[in-house]
Amino acid sequence: MEIRKYLSERKKAVEQSLDNLVPAATGPFSKHIEAMRYSLFAGGKRVRPILCLAAADAVGVEEDSADALFPIACALECIHTYSLIHDDLPAMDDDALRRGKATSHILFGEAGAILAGDGLLTLAFELLSDPAVSVIGSDRQLEIINLVSSCAGPLGMVGGQSLDMEMEQQEFPFSTLEQIH
Repeated sequence: MEIRKYLSERKKAVEQSLDNLVPAATGPFSKHIEAMRYSLFAGGKRVRPILCLAAADAVGVEEDSADALFPIACALECIHTYSLIHDDLPAMDDDALRRGKATSHILFGEAGAILAGDGLLTLAFELLSDPAVSVIGSDRQLEIINLVSSCAGPLGMVGGQSLDMEMEQQEFPFSTLEQIH
């Protein structure tokens, strides 16, 4: 299959899965869910979930089993979006726009944005632990949860953001930049 077609088809499938997996903005939590969905659906290439699905394709995961991997792929996008929401906050990079649209804290307030990011991060781990994903085996599922946790956590993405903030306005060696990224 031609790469542009593959990316386009996978992006549509990921978008549909995200729409199905993320709660609707109704009921008493509607404003909070609206903030989560606003940032999640504000655009983007969906590279992370597509790479997750492409890896499954590359190792020959059958299509029926691959469909069960969408919660994992969507969890990665939720974590990515959470990191962008928090990165845009006034205490971090203080960005008013992302992808040409108002950032979450501009529309929903700083507390609303923090909670939207927290909601997406927590939803990601709900998706990763979804019993529907058990088609890969509970041991493998637990390995994935552990790996994603360590990559996103204090010695991973969050640690990198912390180091980025600490090194702001300072000169530092290239090795530190590598750690940040």
